[in-house]
Amino acid sequence: MSDGCASPYRPSLLFLYPPSPHTHTDLDPPKLRDPSSPSSPPLSIISLSSPPTNMAAKSDGAAVSPRSQIAADSPSRPGRRASQSLWDEPRYSAADCCWTLGALLVFFSDGASDLWLAADYYLRREYWCFALTLVFVIIPSVVVQVLSFRWFAYDFSETPESGAAAAAAAAVAAASSSAVDGNDLNAKDGGGERGGERGAGRSATGGRARGCCRLFVWLFQALVHILQLAQVWRYVRALYLGAQSRWRREPERRHFRLRVMFESADICVLRLLESFLKSAPQLVLQLSIMIVSGEVLPLQGLSASASLMSLAWMLASYQKVLRDSRDDKLPMSYKAAGVHMLWHLFTIGARALAFALFASVFQLYFGIFVVAHWCAMTFWIIRGETDFCVSKWEEIVYNMMVGVVYVFCWFSVREGRTRRRLLAYSLTVCAENAALTAAWYLHRGRRPSDLRAVAAVCAVAGSYALGTFFMAVYYCLLHPDGPVAGRGRAAAKRPAPDGAPAPSGPPPPDALSGPPGTLQRTKDRERDADVFQVRAPRGPRAPVRRPTPGTEGPVIRIDLPRKSYPAWDAHYIDRRLRKTILLLESAAPVAPRIQYRCLAAPKEVAEYETTV
Repeated sequence: MSDGCASPYRPSLLFLYPPSPHTHTDLDPPKLRDPSSPSSPPLSIISLSSPPTNMAAKSDGAAVSPRSQIAADSPSRPGRRASQSLWDEPRYSAADCCWTLGALLVFFSDGASDLWLAADYYLRREYWCFALTLVFVIIPSVVVQVLSFRWFAYDFSETPESGAAAAAAAAVAAASSSAVDGNDLNAKDGGGERGGERGAGRSATGGRARGCCRLFVWLFQALVHILQLAQVWRYVRALYLGAQSRWRREPERRHFRLRVMFESADICVLRLLESFLKSAPQLVLQLSIMIVSGEVLPLQGLSASASLMSLAWMLASYQKVLRDSRDDKLPMSYKAAGVHMLWHLFTIGARALAFALFASVFQLYFGIFVVAHWCAMTFWIIRGETDFCVSKWEEIVYNMMVGVVYVFCWFSVREGRTRRRLLAYSLTVCAENAALTAAWYLHRGRRPSDLRAVAAVCAVAGSYALGTFFMAVYYCLLHPDGPVAGRGRAAAKRPAPDGAPAPSGPPPPDALSGPPGTLQRTKDRERDADVFQVRAPRGPRAPVRRPTPGTEGPVIRIDLPRKSYPAWDAHYIDRRLRKTILLLESAAPVAPRIQYRCLAAPKEVAEYETTV
């Protein structure tokens, strides 16, 4: 979830509202920074338009037809949710609340058991175990707190982008309100000097109160993050927002529901990062200590179990929130999330146990193996050309972090059928687990008895087999898109939804797509041709559907191609887009729809096209 310090693209955001018989707003705020400046933020302009006329404000300031600015929606896939308001989701349920409370309980049990175990090591004078256990608790927690506070600082600070978005939101509110009689406006404007003085006094008092409130929020958030409680605060806030979205009425309900989705996405990313930086190494460390010492302390078993549960829970929670956030994917049920959690619970348990067995004998070679596996997985991910982040360097860091995840378990990062990739990864991990366990069994010495050694080998093999069984149950019975075997035939036989555009073929070979916010470029076949050419009509032209009040509602168009699943949408990753959408959404009386630029259908540019 980037705060947008650097990005290779410059998205524009267009808010289109149905025409009103009384009002017309055409707001095109000035650019926030010089576009030629290398430090210019990518979200440079917010364009707002109410289209009672035939012209709308384009992102670069030029006037174009509304039809040329609003491209058709991206064709929805069969079996996906119908195109609708992005936050037109089911109400916050009791199951959602219980899932959040369970995640909070897992977080507390994981952190408390690790700290308790570290204190026990210190009292037993096992200082090396105490230091290693404490390091794997403090460093990941500090990293997560810094990232969380950075997100809060950007969300809460007043930036030029937020000022332009606030101006756009004010224009939306003005456009959506009823027309006010001119005499009333004149009466309000002519209230006299006394009314102006009272208004100025109230404004000064409100400004001081607002400044004190903002200072208190800054101090409170700083204290929360210093105490390493950012995750707890975000969980509590998600519960509060969920309760508000259930109790409030429209239009407040959709506003809180949208904030719940944003907060849940932030929590999942933070907790997933913390789990693989803290819980995964802690699990391997405690298992290795138990194998070397030959005994299992109750606190060691509790800490290892809590770490394993935290890893499995966060993987399932991340996948569920990601699918719930996208309207082009069917949501994951809690039954599927539970089976998904069991899948990773047993496979990660087998992987960690194989690591611990090998590390108890070959410490140096274990480090070499982990680094080599991480480099190979990271190279494999980079070769797949993922598209998760808003900048190149963030994408590289993200790929490196996913490489850490791939050391322990499978994590989908590419769109499309994953059967071959998942099969290749599962076979690789199975072979590695067998090799690591066999190497430990052959060089274990006389410390563990043969019975315990055979039990450890059977535990690795049985746990991985059980995890593979739950993986098959998830994909064959509980996957949101349907069973894997019949998914392709069902999609081919399923009729297309009403009003869905027909799938278009690949673009012509001479078409070159320009950067976001520009016209489609074509190759210059004739050097001496005119720059502006009238396009010949190609058969009867279908009538253009104009948005009508109360039917389609306002539309927030993001001039970016939509990221493919399993990536997050841009308004979840780029916090500037998120802040702007929240401001525009809070000002609109009807839930707006978010539309991304469709790459399959090129934009129509009225009756003229530019040859570049």
